[in-house]
Amino acid sequence: MLRKLHGFPGLVAALLLVVLATSGVILSVVPALERSAATVPAVGEISVADLADRVVANYPGTEQIERSLSGEVVVYYNRDGQPGADLVNPLTGEGIAAYQPSAWLRWVKNLHRSFLMDDAGRMLAGILAALMVLICLSGMSMLARRMGGWKALLRPISGSGSPRVHAELARFAVIALLLSALTGSYMSAVRFGLLPEGSNTEPSFPAQVSGGTPAPAGSLNALKSVDVNELRELVFPYPDDPTDVYSLSTTEGSGFVDQSTGELLHYQPRSAGSQFQHWMIRLHTGEGLWWLGLILGIAALTVPVLSFTGLQIWWRRRSSSIRLGESASIEAADAVILVGSEGNTTWGFAKDLQNKLDQAGKKVHCASMNNLAEHYPKASVLFVLTSTYGNGEAPSSASQFMARLEHFRANDGLEFVVLGFGDQQFPKFCQYALDVDAALSSKGLQQMHPVTRIDRGSAMQFREWGEAVGERMGISLALTHTPAPAVTSDFELVERVDYGVAVNAPTSILRFKPVSSDRKLWQILFFRNRQHAPAFEAGDLFGVAPPGGQTARFYSLASSSSDGQLEICVRRQTNGLCSGYLHSLKPGDRITGFIQQNPGFRPAGGAKPIILVGAGAGIGPLAGFIRKNTERNPMYLYWGGRNPQSDFLYKPELGRYLDDHRLTGLNTAFSRSAEKTYVQDAIVADETALQQLIEIGAQILVCGGRDMAAGVKQVFDSILEPLSMDVDALRAEGRYLEDVY
Repeated sequence: MLRKLHGFPGLVAALLLVVLATSGVILSVVPALERSAATVPAVGEISVADLADRVVANYPGTEQIERSLSGEVVVYYNRDGQPGADLVNPLTGEGIAAYQPSAWLRWVKNLHRSFLMDDAGRMLAGILAALMVLICLSGMSMLARRMGGWKALLRPISGSGSPRVHAELARFAVIALLLSALTGSYMSAVRFGLLPEGSNTEPSFPAQVSGGTPAPAGSLNALKSVDVNELRELVFPYPDDPTDVYSLSTTEGSGFVDQSTGELLHYQPRSAGSQFQHWMIRLHTGEGLWWLGLILGIAALTVPVLSFTGLQIWWRRRSSSIRLGESASIEAADAVILVGSEGNTTWGFAKDLQNKLDQAGKKVHCASMNNLAEHYPKASVLFVLTSTYGNGEAPSSASQFMARLEHFRANDGLEFVVLGFGDQQFPKFCQYALDVDAALSSKGLQQMHPVTRIDRGSAMQFREWGEAVGERMGISLALTHTPAPAVTSDFELVERVDYGVAVNAPTSILRFKPVSSDRKLWQILFFRNRQHAPAFEAGDLFGVAPPGGQTARFYSLASSSSDGQLEICVRRQTNGLCSGYLHSLKPGDRITGFIQQNPGFRPAGGAKPIILVGAGAGIGPLAGFIRKNTERNPMYLYWGGRNPQSDFLYKPELGRYLDDHRLTGLNTAFSRSAEKTYVQDAIVADETALQQLIEIGAQILVCGGRDMAAGVKQVFDSILEPLSMDVDALRAEGRYLEDVY
């Protein structure tokens, strides 16, 4: 029962807890940074009256003084009719710098509090905090049971690997994590009315004041009696109004001060409930307790590791009986297979190679490329089987390989073989495999066989590669792995809209619906039932193999499964077998195809602006993104065609999207019009507006031909230069995505 109480919440909430912990780590450093930058007078050194007197001397138009619990003092003032805010030195009253809260920290705080989802996100964060309490308590109960009681928790922990790391980190961090979780749960419960809010009756505005001549702030007795370290806020009276008063708020209470007599009026101490709530917030945030904030941050750093090791422990329990096969140890292996894969397809080929090497009497160690060891003492051959992700990048299980390779020590005589997997219709076909081959050569390893590239998982090419490598090794490698074929479905064309014939660029929007057949009825039923369907989103890919063609061609989807139809935008290419086939279809004709997900090309969630850029048929998925923008978040489209009269793709739809505000702005360029402009020109014309959008976090998505995408990248690099940014920096943040062909 304890294991279920501990494991199930952890599995369900692991990713979100990591988000909370990571953002919490960032926020935990803020109190310490603020404290280190603040000038904090000794207790009794200066009073609030002294502070006010010195600030007014430097800021005659002072309206308000605030002091944070970390010691920062901010003055809000009016100068020549313009409001301002500065950080000031409390000892001198002189300005230090303009006060400008960090937009990035505000974003991190919103992410931590609500996952950027307002009240719904705050409720989710509260639920996660409560789950964290359960995870902490159940985990420590399990550890106490394992070690023989609560008194034994301080004894050394036996074991190794993930279970040992998990237990040691949990024991180290549990008190701080429990404190964060309890205080977070409390604040969430108060916010949503599950617990009473700490009452703190504000003092009523005084009915009578002296109305005499205002005295200098530094001479007022009520302000002289308050140490500056107790100050939270001092609001100055309205100028030229002798009936107004100072509003004073301290850590102990609040009240009003007569600006003529200096008398404290209607003082109201903080209630016990308010003090309790105040301390719960401080214990959660570390505000004013910078050392506690750092302790909580260090503890929060363990959450990603605990989540990872916890998932490892769970998975090993679940999958201990379904491993690919026994793998020799690093020390004993005479052959090593390293695998780089994004979607696990490459592991099937690796398993076949491992089995055949085992049959040939080899001791084989098989692992992901990220687990490259520093040394394989007995290995004579190193196999690297890797796919390529995106535009020549490493797949997820190889993302750390190049860094680990820097520390790799090859024994004498170690040879290597690199086998790449990809799709030759993309320009950087198996590029990462080529990069790995070059990197291994640069380490001084001997290449046993030239790097080979397998196109679309070809079983025949894999078999031929095995025969060639086996011959070099003097063994038989009869490789037989055949990847599982894609699950296909039948679709009927229900509508087509044709453009571009007049400018010799025939482009059609094709809309299909799934149809049933005796042999695939279950697929269609699943497709129609969104609960079980192979759901797809705009930006995913639709694979079609034309009659007589051996390989499928992929087209970006302009619709989502929730639209009830499958929509693609296809330009007919000269001598294009698949595009010609699709353009020959008439309503009622049927084709067979399959869905391939493309999660790397999606608009980010939230309210940040989205900038869509495309040309020609690349508008397809962009139109799909706009259609799904039912929340009316800012979305701008820059698109280039040939002639506005003949190939203005999606013109009626874009007009409707502008009217209902799913599309915020539309900028077009036509190369065969009188102006002869391209989409890059439209972007340059909006340079200033685009800079402003990017500064507030806009994401850019580009879809279309490779030459167009290269030109757009060049333009954006120029636009970003004044911001000390470039496209590569945005790409690293997930704010510049491409789907190019």
